[in-house]
Amino acid sequence: MELLHNPAFLVAAFFAVGVAGLSKGGFAGAGIIATPILALVIPPVEAAAIMLPILLVQDAYSLWTYRGTIDRRNIMILLPAAVVGIAAGYFLAAYLSEFVISAVIGVSSTAFAVRSLFFAKAELAPAKRADVPAGLFWGAVSGFTSMILHAGGPPFQIYVQPQKLERDLFIGTSTLFFAVVNWIKVPPYLMLGELNLDIVKVALTLTPLALATNYLGIRLVRRFSTESFYKIINILLLLVGLKMMWSAGADIVRFYS
Repeated sequence: MELLHNPAFLVAAFFAVGVAGLSKGGFAGAGIIATPILALVIPPVEAAAIMLPILLVQDAYSLWTYRGTIDRRNIMILLPAAVVGIAAGYFLAAYLSEFVISAVIGVSSTAFAVRSLFFAKAELAPAKRADVPAGLFWGAVSGFTSMILHAGGPPFQIYVQPQKLERDLFIGTSTLFFAVVNWIKVPPYLMLGELNLDIVKVALTLTPLALATNYLGIRLVRRFSTESFYKIINILLLLVGLKMMWSAGADIVRFYS
């Protein structure tokens, strides 16, 4: 519990948990920066471990809020593939360079967001159906990057956004998908030794803030129409993509310096 007496950690935790709460409330994509914020003051592995129980609590709250607004076809396609991706992330974690993963996801996320935001043809295109081959691919990528970086949001959005689901249906589907993904990640985290009693105690102490910001995110997102909602999450996706590319570039510079 020493972390709770560290002012730098408390400040970072406030922002990290707050951003995660807004993301779980409906502003998809924003939560990807939560773990990096904590990693500014503690080791990245410890930051990811602390965030996992917090995400589980926020998932439960959002699941209750968005119950009944879930696209079952997407869930049936994405979840089995995500399990494969999580397993791959577990077995390959020690052999992978995080900056490579960040660069790939960053580039694809940025390209998709730019296309959606600035090219009218993308907005006028008819809604796509939940395609099985594409869903299996992006579901596996989402599970993989979620296991490695808590960064499963961008691949999920790249696959689901072109379907142009109604706002609450998109959020409900995302909520259920990542709630299950996060629970599947618990055993691997335990086996890797990244979750322990002290980590859980810190996470539980931050739970009231997690729930409060989750509630705030839900209230805020409901002020926006479906069209405005998609514009907002595309902007967030663009910022996330740029941030991931920036992080990857900084890691490469440090590696060769």
